[in-house]
Amino acid sequence: MRLSEISIYPIKSLGQLPLARSVVEGRGLRHDRRWMLVDMAGRFLTQREHPQMARVSIEVEGAQIHVSVPGAERIGIQMNPESSDELTVTVWGSTVAARPYSPEISGWFSTVLGMECRLVVMPETSKRPVNPNYAVDADDEVSFADGYPFLLIGERSLEDLNSRLERPVEMRRFRPNLVADTSEPFEEDRWRKIRIGTTIFHVVKPCARCVLTTVDPDRGVIDGNEPLRTLATYRKSERGVLFGQNLIAENPGGVINVGDEVEVLESA
Repeated sequence: MRLSEISIYPIKSLGQLPLARSVVEGRGLRHDRRWMLVDMAGRFLTQREHPQMARVSIEVEGAQIHVSVPGAERIGIQMNPESSDELTVTVWGSTVAARPYSPEISGWFSTVLGMECRLVVMPETSKRPVNPNYAVDADDEVSFADGYPFLLIGERSLEDLNSRLERPVEMRRFRPNLVADTSEPFEEDRWRKIRIGTTIFHVVKPCARCVLTTVDPDRGVIDGNEPLRTLATYRKSERGVLFGQNLIAENPGGVINVGDEVEVLESA
């Protein structure tokens, strides 16, 4: 079994950036969800309320993030803002310090989204712990991602879902970091510990899905109630509608590549 896809989402809830290789860091893949858009109260913005965010495309070139959307001029953003000011932002139940970008940069996003907002980055000094109920170590942390550093889905799981849908959906609806070329649907549900390259990952929690999966990533609109409705017919539990597994790296610092072997070390 091999790793077939690696993706990051540098600015939370914006575009996917497929990669051939990536560095595994404690809070997630390098550059994954280290940036975020917030409203003027510091609350994070998401496709759940603003599906048009899905239309924003992301590229990383050197020390810049390039952002574009149809109908607007492409802009380049330095990975670190000039100002050292900090403000407090919220992601679900977490409160964390972030550094804001200039009004000019934030103004571009405000125009694109049609609402006043700010772009912020999570500095290395900010620490956002994962839920202690699922942490492997007390110092496990996460970026601006919803709750955990990594999300993995097996290819056969998506194939199984698409066999039940009138219109198949792409994997990007579910925004995983890692896609494995599994042998059977939902094989990843049984994993407890895996190795990819030199990195050991703990499989700590199934991922509960929400209305974000119904957003058409090309049009930036909520496209009915699929695939969530169909998933709910056979993947619903007391934890919600489940699809994919959240991971925590035991030994961050290594590099993973598309094509690396995915070795199951422990399973249920």
